[in-house]
Amino acid sequence: MKNMNPMVKLIVAILLLLCLADMPYGFYQLARFASAAAFAYLSYDYFKSKDDRKGFLFAALAVLFQPIIKISLGRTIWNIVDILIAAGLIYLIIKSLKKKS
Repeated sequence: MKNMNPMVKLIVAILLLLCLADMPYGFYQLARFASAAAFAYLSYDYFKSKDDRKGFLFAALAVLFQPIIKISLGRTIWNIVDILIAAGLIYLIIKSLKKKS
């Protein structure tokens, strides 16, 4: 497993888009925990590769999604945030794939 970044980003993007559907409350809790963990991993990975801007961005996202102290934004705003972050993650995946080819 050389670089798990694209797979982690894709899984989180799908998870965030699934949050747009009417799911049980436990799913949203799981999504928050998984997203926070994934964003923390991505932050560490970007800091390790000396890309500090993306490292700080993903650290901030890990704080936003962390499940311990909830940030209450309301369903509509969380849906917008989920869409924007999922789109950004997909953009980063496409950009990294184009860079490789």
